[in-house]
Amino acid sequence: MDYVPDKDVIARRIARIFRSGDVVNLGIGLPTQVVNHLPPGVAIILQSENGLMGLGPAPAPGQEDRDMVNAGGAPITVQPGGCFFDSATSFGIIRGGHVDYTVLGVLEVDQEGNLANYKVPGKMVPGMGGAMDLTIGARKVIAATLHFEPTGASRLRRRCALPLTAAREVDLVVTDLGLFEVKEGRFLLRECLGPYPPDWIRERTDADIDVADGAWPA
Repeated sequence: MDYVPDKDVIARRIARIFRSGDVVNLGIGLPTQVVNHLPPGVAIILQSENGLMGLGPAPAPGQEDRDMVNAGGAPITVQPGGCFFDSATSFGIIRGGHVDYTVLGVLEVDQEGNLANYKVPGKMVPGMGGAMDLTIGARKVIAATLHFEPTGASRLRRRCALPLTAAREVDLVVTDLGLFEVKEGRFLLRECLGPYPPDWIRERTDADIDVADGAWPA
């Protein structure tokens, strides 16, 4: 069976986790696509570390305002009732436990709930940024990633090899192969999200994986 990467599968499944009124922080890159797949009638409150609450969808081409960007520098819109505040207030919201979910892209995530998403040795990076606060302050941490690196290695690991952003903070991992819960030092595959059965996923993942009842059609 050939593997075809599919980021939309990840964004669509994460979007179904939320309920109206949830305060959500979406990391840069893949996580920002989640807002495009919210089910009808679900209205979440998007928060950004650079001092925004109530972000809307990305602006139409040509309608961007260079003074309206998210923490990753991407153009945004703001919903009616949205508000702006300084960084101290923003991180007070995060550290105070007022963010229900954060969705973060990862380089690696392991079965202990450790997360590495900011540094590849030998490459210059500005630092881990607000992710270190979000992983500690958000009530639930969701890691969003393609299951495999371009080399074919799995991004789900027994132990992360890269420098950690946070230790034992990840609750859920959503890849284009499945939805995994971090549970008792192992990954629990709760749902298969593509045509790949549990045994196919296990054989290609460098981690210990249990399979929940109903993860794959009987």
